[in-house]
Amino acid sequence: MKQQLLFVLPSLEAGGGEKSLVTLLNCINYELYDVDLILFAPKGIFLKQLPQKVRLLYLNDDYKTFTSGLSTAIFSFLKQGKLGLAISRLLFTLKINGIKNKGKAEQYSWKHLKSSIVMPSKVYDVAIGFLEKSSIYFVVDCVKAKRKIGFIHNDYVKLNLDAAFDLPYFKKLDKIATVSEQCVATLQEVFPTQKDKMFLQYNIVSEALIHKMAEEPVIIDTTKPSLLSIGRLHPQKGFDIAIEATALLKKQGLNFVWYIIGEGAERIALEQAITKNGLEKQVVLLGIKENPYPYIKQATIFVQPSRYEGKSIALDEAKLLHKPIVVTNFTTAKDQITHLKNGVICDMDAQSLANALADLLQNESMQKDFSIHLSKESLDAAADITTFYQLIDGSN
Repeated sequence: MKQQLLFVLPSLEAGGGEKSLVTLLNCINYELYDVDLILFAPKGIFLKQLPQKVRLLYLNDDYKTFTSGLSTAIFSFLKQGKLGLAISRLLFTLKINGIKNKGKAEQYSWKHLKSSIVMPSKVYDVAIGFLEKSSIYFVVDCVKAKRKIGFIHNDYVKLNLDAAFDLPYFKKLDKIATVSEQCVATLQEVFPTQKDKMFLQYNIVSEALIHKMAEEPVIIDTTKPSLLSIGRLHPQKGFDIAIEATALLKKQGLNFVWYIIGEGAERIALEQAITKNGLEKQVVLLGIKENPYPYIKQATIFVQPSRYEGKSIALDEAKLLHKPIVVTNFTTAKDQITHLKNGVICDMDAQSLANALADLLQNESMQKDFSIHLSKESLDAAADITTFYQLIDGSN
């Protein structure tokens, strides 16, 4: 008899956790598992990449009303005589808008959002909150399942969450999975009483699919060297550092274009920084691309200027396409890059990043050496899906 699995995620908008889930769902053996998926908002660029065998479930009408505009939601609830939900919606808004730390705002507002959710009637063998915060809270509070698992896709300390809020939820999970050795170590340090629950589950990447999709044509300027970065336009990803580094490289007279794939709240600030520094010809914000792999393939160097990461899927993808890589020294960088062997790790500031890029841009021999080394590395998707089966089956 097939095991019944439930995955929970906010949406399938562009993001490492979202991409990881879609890849995982395309690798699962559906002869062994039936898979349901709950998305708080059923949207995102990865939505159409879901396998047909995944059953997408929708939340109840009160939740839909709750997540509409404030005035619309309160008027609707009052009209239906649901005073409690109207009050919860108001309190939810006050916390979401009144707490500057967005992660903690999501934590502290959860109890109000939860009041609008009707628990699914189905009992699952395994329920998996595939992203930190609300996905895990939903699995713990709103789902009936024999085993419950939560995923953390980032360095927990860097997320700046309230660990005291998360601890009661983590106690109710059977396993807490995360994506790199450093992330495991961090979680064990923050939650020592839950140490035995921690599980290392690498992001699953499909080498064959990536190489196939990388063959699609794209139009970028190939007359000069190109840098490429991928990520949300968010301070975490360090694109402000990238722009400062570009300004320094321009002063050195280096000729290149830095393409950035992604979208987010920091776009306006980044555009202003580009204009202020006169970098319109050097930095190009491409927006979201459903298929970023042709851009990676055509780039001269892949750059990850992040302030923190869990385990970067974009880095794994660049490695699979044998791209020379430069990364800032975020806490998990060494989990993926060996300095001067398959890439360069530099300090997390504009001058260090500019120096590393200048050295690599002007050293084609080093670029070639990195690419050759990467071509000999292997990311074993078969082994990673096996460890996932062990995770959900409780055999590890």
